[in-house]
Amino acid sequence: MIKKYVGKNGYPTITSALKSLPASSDEAATITLAPGIYREHLELIRGNLTLTGESPELADQTVITGDLGAKEILEDGIKRGTFRTQTVFIHANDVKLENLTIENTAGPGKNAGQAIALYADGDRLVFHHVRLLGNQDTLFTGPLPEKEIEPGGFRGPLEFAPRIPGRHFYRHCYIEGNIDFIFGGACAWFEECEIFARNPEKNLSCQDGQGEAGGEEKAQENHPLAFLTAASTPPGQKYGYVFHKCRLGGDCPAGSVYLGRPWRDHAKTVYLSCDMGSLIHPAGWDDWGKVGAYPTICYAEYDSSGAGAAPQSRALFSRQLTENEASAYTVTAVLSGEDHWNPINTEQ
Repeated sequence: MIKKYVGKNGYPTITSALKSLPASSDEAATITLAPGIYREHLELIRGNLTLTGESPELADQTVITGDLGAKEILEDGIKRGTFRTQTVFIHANDVKLENLTIENTAGPGKNAGQAIALYADGDRLVFHHVRLLGNQDTLFTGPLPEKEIEPGGFRGPLEFAPRIPGRHFYRHCYIEGNIDFIFGGACAWFEECEIFARNPEKNLSCQDGQGEAGGEEKAQENHPLAFLTAASTPPGQKYGYVFHKCRLGGDCPAGSVYLGRPWRDHAKTVYLSCDMGSLIHPAGWDDWGKVGAYPTICYAEYDSSGAGAAPQSRALFSRQLTENEASAYTVTAVLSGEDHWNPINTEQ
């Protein structure tokens, strides 16, 4: 096991510690971060790697921060675009992040455009006590869809790379944003995470956002303020996003937030035994105008609780699972794959 430390008497930056590692991932490596603010854009392209803060209690004091937004015009006259904004970029297998914060402080989407905090593309990725802070497009779970809708829409490090399915496991994480802030094609399980919908019409810093869910304000009619997910599950992939025992909160008005909308026509998102604040719209799901996708999308819930749980008024293209159907969704069933991966075993 290779061990590196970033902080006093260690490496001065995370980037320098990463560069010191052998390119081969044959030997496991762990980089431990001292509490502090790390103004770095990281590329984690070596597998069998753990990047960790010192403890879960110090996760909010161990911050990797960036501020790139998609609307920025670069020297060549072209917009930066979504997939060149990430603060942390993962393109490797068997990577684990824990006990730290990753943020993108570019600002609300109407000003900065999309602004990714974490771009996670790989297989057997684990995130434990990780805080992801941003606005629009906070967390991208690769792979990209096969084809962009607009030319140049996927401009970035993996624009021309093969689209390889990946499995992700998020546990005890805090994920914050507003428009489509968990999006992409990965098969991902979210266990006991807090999903916080920020009101883009409020002037909040990335460190804000710990208030109670819902509130007494009323959302303007037909004026959604947030979409928790925008899955692009590839055709033929059995599972997309599964949220289990998660808390859905935020500072948006009542009824102004949707559980998800389909970035692509085979989007799959399921919520199991989740606590939903009053900010969740009674319809729950938005179709993004893709009526033709009704036969191929899978939007479902089971045992939702809280003021935002409204099974009788959910969108007709979604469904409520039976107890038997819900019992088929387990970490093993969703993530194990042919290699029988068990992400629970990766936790200390």
